[in-house]
Amino acid sequence: MRPSIAAVAAVTAFAVAAPAAAHEAHRLMTARDIIAKAVANAGGDAWRGARTMHMKGVATLYRGGAFDKATEATRYEMWRVYADASQAAHQANGKFRLDAEKDGRILFQTAFDGKQAYDANGPVADAEEARRDESGAYGFGIIRFALNDGFKLERLADDQVEGHPAQFVRVTDPTGGVTIFGIDMVDYSIRMVEYDTPRGWHQRIYSDFETKTNPTFRQPTRVRFYYDGVKTVDAKWQSWSVNAAMPDSTFKVAAKAK
Repeated sequence: MRPSIAAVAAVTAFAVAAPAAAHEAHRLMTARDIIAKAVANAGGDAWRGARTMHMKGVATLYRGGAFDKATEATRYEMWRVYADASQAAHQANGKFRLDAEKDGRILFQTAFDGKQAYDANGPVADAEEARRDESGAYGFGIIRFALNDGFKLERLADDQVEGHPAQFVRVTDPTGGVTIFGIDMVDYSIRMVEYDTPRGWHQRIYSDFETKTNPTFRQPTRVRFYYDGVKTVDAKWQSWSVNAAMPDSTFKVAAKAK
């Protein structure tokens, strides 16, 4: 039995009205609304309050972004102890370590134990060098605190990330540090972060999301790093866990014998 002309007209009208209504709802959202949705999608208070993160995978590293200078890291492993609070997006906080290794050979290491920065040779004595490394490593985590007092949130022009319609928000922390986030317009996944560093304009694109429970935590399993528009890292996380115990020794790298 064919549907009546009136029924067809009603369905067509709904199909046209639904996207229009959704568009209007997105248009009316404030920057704070968008960040709140992103936090809720990522896991809400459980995500914001996570204590640690451990991730293992592989990565392609492009020296200087050059295609013919790519190196495959067969072990790419990160440990993170999250800070309880942060007022500065691009300064070291909590604890952090990242190792890149190829077939048992260390390609690079970077770590921070809460006070001291390290590289593959041990403690980094050059404060300026440590600051340059920190400025690129820290930035994403400030979204956990962006709804707190003292942060300025501004909605920027909508765009897309990898073809996903996205809303963009500029977060200015209490010290004046600026971080821009691209939030998926459909499911509110955090698909992009970008900010200025001494090495150039840094951008990360996140994809291939997974969600775990106990606690609820949504995590991208692929991240690509760019500086001034040039890709330098393409990492794929093969396993990850939240709130595992991490001894302080994890974040220290012994000085190499001379």
